[in-house]
Amino acid sequence: MASLGANPRRTPQGPGPGAASSGFPSPAPVPGPKEAEEEEVEEEEELAEIHLCVLWNSGYLGIAYYDTSDSTIHFMPDAPDQESLKLLQRVLDEINPQSVVTSAKQDENMTRFLGKLASQEHREPKRPEIIFLPSVDFGLEISKQRLLSGNYSFIPDAMTATEKILFLSSIIPFDCLLTPPGDLRFTPIPLLIPSQVRALGGLLKFLGRRRIGVELEDYNVSVPILGFKKFMLTHLVNIDQDTYSVLQIFKSESHPSVYKVASGLKEGLSLFGVLNRCRCKWGEKLLRLWFTRPTHDLGELSSRLDVIQFFLLPQNLDMAQMLHRLLGHIKNVPLILKRMKLSHTKVSDWQVLYKTVYSALGLRDACRSLPQSIQLFRDIAQEFSDDLHHIASLIGKVVDFEGSLAENRFTVLPNIDPEIDEKKRRLMGLPNFLTEVARKELENLDSRIPSCSVIYIPLIGFLLSIPRLPSMVEASDFEINGLDFMQLRKSITLQHSLPHPLPDQETLLMYQLQCQVLARAAVLTRVLDLASRLDVLLALASAARDYGYSRPRYSPQVLGVRIQNGRHPLMELCARTFVPNSTECGGDKGRVKVITGPNSSGKSIYLKQVGLITFMALVGSFVPAEEAEIGAVDAIFTRIHSCESISLGLSTFMIDLNQVAKAVNNATAQSLVLIDEFGKGTNTVDGLALLAAVLRHWLARGPTCPHIFVATNFLSLVQLQLLPQGPLVQYLTMETCEDGNDLVFFYQVCEGVAKASHASHTAAQAGLPDKLVARGKEVSDLIRSGKPIKPVKDLLKKNQMENCQTLVDKFMKLDLEDPNLDLNVFMSQEVLPAATSIL
Repeated sequence: MASLGANPRRTPQGPGPGAASSGFPSPAPVPGPKEAEEEEVEEEEELAEIHLCVLWNSGYLGIAYYDTSDSTIHFMPDAPDQESLKLLQRVLDEINPQSVVTSAKQDENMTRFLGKLASQEHREPKRPEIIFLPSVDFGLEISKQRLLSGNYSFIPDAMTATEKILFLSSIIPFDCLLTPPGDLRFTPIPLLIPSQVRALGGLLKFLGRRRIGVELEDYNVSVPILGFKKFMLTHLVNIDQDTYSVLQIFKSESHPSVYKVASGLKEGLSLFGVLNRCRCKWGEKLLRLWFTRPTHDLGELSSRLDVIQFFLLPQNLDMAQMLHRLLGHIKNVPLILKRMKLSHTKVSDWQVLYKTVYSALGLRDACRSLPQSIQLFRDIAQEFSDDLHHIASLIGKVVDFEGSLAENRFTVLPNIDPEIDEKKRRLMGLPNFLTEVARKELENLDSRIPSCSVIYIPLIGFLLSIPRLPSMVEASDFEINGLDFMQLRKSITLQHSLPHPLPDQETLLMYQLQCQVLARAAVLTRVLDLASRLDVLLALASAARDYGYSRPRYSPQVLGVRIQNGRHPLMELCARTFVPNSTECGGDKGRVKVITGPNSSGKSIYLKQVGLITFMALVGSFVPAEEAEIGAVDAIFTRIHSCESISLGLSTFMIDLNQVAKAVNNATAQSLVLIDEFGKGTNTVDGLALLAAVLRHWLARGPTCPHIFVATNFLSLVQLQLLPQGPLVQYLTMETCEDGNDLVFFYQVCEGVAKASHASHTAAQAGLPDKLVARGKEVSDLIRSGKPIKPVKDLLKKNQMENCQTLVDKFMKLDLEDPNLDLNVFMSQEVLPAATSIL
């Protein structure tokens, strides 16, 4: 293809075969609206990084952390903590920070704690990086200045310095002083400087030094901070990681898709997986947070249950479904605001934000028609302000969604800027004009030239392109009157559209629109908070409706748990039939339940059922039972299943002991303790003795004994009366019936004690050969009756029994007081030959 440069008249032609092109070829394919949303969703699933700053001073703990998923700083008001720093450990277990920042000048207890944390090679998902900053970076005044001088997008630019200080002071208590823990009636102690402000200052110092999230940006671009959120760990129920694992509250599995293995784990069969019907990612995140923070705050629990109960009413089903559909459009607003702050806004972000805001307005209008006596509905109706309508109106009037997706850049609608409209009109008419001019040029060309087209090459300009004729061989053959030869090309390559100043002008409008949105970032953040809460409660209501859950009652003055016809929320979904069981612990029903029964009769399921129903009530969910009354519960401890790991360097029995020791050392009168088959990892006598000792230790506490459920096959615990008799202990068993050689399980809990474990029946069900099962039962019966165990004759050699008897007789006749006895001679001449004959 020959490309000829035209003289000053350069007249390109229109598109099409044999015709000229305007220089505005069709752009490369771009994702449509649905693809754009999927792309955004994929990005919001990226693993977030959390960076935590902690200070511990005079018995008070100050914590602040930055979450990259929502670009928000979370801080905890100073809370008293023990020297073992159990509260700090709970926070670390909950959020799994990427790094832990603290002062280089630390208390000995904190130094010891951080050293232990850094040495935990088995910690999941991985050990945090421990970072020490100079103590001067945590000074109170410098921390205040750092907080007040920060660049926060949620604070309007129109605010004066004084207004900014007042605004931040309403969120962060700068001048709050603390009273040291202890009895101050006799010894006056000066008030303490709060650690939370110093922790916030140290965190900001770390973020600025590491430039978290803006490592590749210009140095004048600061780390985006979209808000400050306060969190408190009061009224929480203590549950350790072992309990979460054995109760299957969470269960992570490797993703089956080879394309998503690297992205992390997926949720397996777990309570969280069953109840998680959230429509937006932030609802799922909040549900997980509620699961990690079960509470006995009756006000909070009742407010959650009120919403669930409202949506379970048949007349409110349509409203629940409509709200759930709207929540599906609530997307990752913090990610969009972060991009706006960094001027990295994508075309799809505007469409996603537009749908999110309009869906939020739909939620507001719907909640205004609902009973305002429910706090959540009232909050949504009031706090989803007209700022949302202003944002949606601006985006809808300015952004040209179809044009933006088609050109893969931000474009504006007509009638926004007259200058932009005029330039667009001229550009749109340019192809027709060029096509007409090109047609006239073709009439003036040699008749041998069948067609021509016009292309645009940057830095050169418009070129008239004609097919290469067979006669065009030498350089002189390319000369055409009125045209200058430029280059020879094999084919026509259409370049990008004609550069013009439109993108710059539209980018300026986009920046102005971004500023309008960022100035109202606070209401968008609040939308996410309330929408995620509504999403969680709708999900719990949906599960309660489908699975027949009921509303639990809370009786803080009652110490115990009462469940009427409770069910295991996971097992009932897997079994063809499930037998409900009732539970009553506390009061005249005793505090220690010793449960015996055959293997596979349902003892472990019953224990987990009690734990799961109690847990569900403590997160504000309906429960799988006809009725449930939950008393004051401050912790749930378990010893049900040993989570073995080579990296722990501990035996299975040592892990069991650690779990029981945790319960013994921490359980109170309000704690629930679940123990399954403790002691089976060692010698039978030792294991039985340890189990009895632990239970007697708790029983000795009398009315302050925890609520304990123990499942065991140690029938000697009852037969030997190793536990004291009294109203605190109640013996339960799993009801069974022997039908000939078969054992029928009813899976029903009743009062009493099992007579046997029926291990032989379970062994037969597991597929062991009948011969082995029969021999095992025979030996068991002989031991139980105190009779000698007779060896199997088929396994003996000829005269083996006689030789054994002879050897025993020789030992019995041995006179150990004989001064002439030589044991070495006796062993070599008498014992060894007899032993050899036996073997």
